Amino acid sequence: MSTSLEIKDVQKRYGSLHVVRDFNLHVQPGEFVTFLGPSGSGKTTALKMIAGFETPSSGDIFLDGRSIVDLPPYERGIGMVFQNYALFPHMTVAENVAFPLTVRNVARHQVQEKVSRALQLVKMGDYSGRYPNQLSGGQQQRIALARAIVFDPSILLMDEPLGALDRNLREHMKIEIMRIQKELSITVIFVTHDQDEALTMSDRIAVINEGKLAQVADSESLYNSPADRFVASFVGESNLLPCRVEDAGTSLARVIIADKAPGLARLSGQERGDAGWLFVRPEHIDIDPRGGGTEGRNALEGVVETALFLGEMSRYIVRCGEATVTVKRQNRGRTPFPAGSPVVLSWDAESCVVLE
Repeated sequence: MSTSLEIKDVQKRYGSLHVVRDFNLHVQPGEFVTFLGPSGSGKTTALKMIAGFETPSSGDIFLDGRSIVDLPPYERGIGMVFQNYALFPHMTVAENVAFPLTVRNVARHQVQEKVSRALQLVKMGDYSGRYPNQLSGGQQQRIALARAIVFDPSILLMDEPLGALDRNLREHMKIEIMRIQKELSITVIFVTHDQDEALTMSDRIAVINEGKLAQVADSESLYNSPADRFVASFVGESNLLPCRVEDAGTSLARVIIADKAPGLARLSGQERGDAGWLFVRPEHIDIDPRGGGTEGRNALEGVVETALFLGEMSRYIVRCGEATVTVKRQNRGRTPFPAGSPVVLSWDAESCVVLE
């Protein structure tokens, strides 16, 4: 059965170092939530406190409304998958998967039944007699996942589980983990620094920066409406242009972009006269020869500094006065712009927002 998780006012200090601060999060039963952040942001420490490998300096953690901070890891009923798999090399696949059951004194006939079911779920039923060194990295990851779910855990924690796999295998394992999570309807906390993994797999993403939750939202909201400059720059590729609010309207405000061009943008709490950063994604910007029609859209004139051909699309770096703007554009049926081309960039006001 899926389980709710609540992290309430959790802090973690190591002496004077404040690693996790003011951490508050409620995870619904059956939800897939990803902790996303750069190395050293505190996401793995937060995961270890849920697992019981670290103790909060203050605050509380609840599973289905029951506090677990005083429980040792083996009494929490939590499954854990590590980046390095942590399989026992002297045990067969079946023995590795059975280990959580044997330490819980589960009856032998039940062990065999549960191990078989777990191996079938991860599509490794034919490998029960092999040893870890006879398996590929992806196969070892599947066995680690089977071992984590074999005892019907209340929640599944995954710490950078795909980091050691090559790109193609990583893409395949993403789909497999999502399939298994849906099939079991299990609550998952997934830790990664890879934004593509987070955006693809998660019901919600908790972006962590310097030990604090910067924003918690679904993938689409996080990508299109970041809460601050850190989230905008960390999740996906973004343009952040200096701007000033000229007049705060009801839905769209008049702004001056890069000290030169008037435009319209959504606000995130700013008032008239406030300075900020205009956020717009590279794929939301059109690039045309100067003199092209930009009526009703925000526009900046510039010169192409770099043009990179990426197959189905091109990536342009455009110098617009003191600012540089990144543009991504589909190549199909489009004339390329070589370096040195004078161009005009334009985008819809609804596609940009002013951030603090």
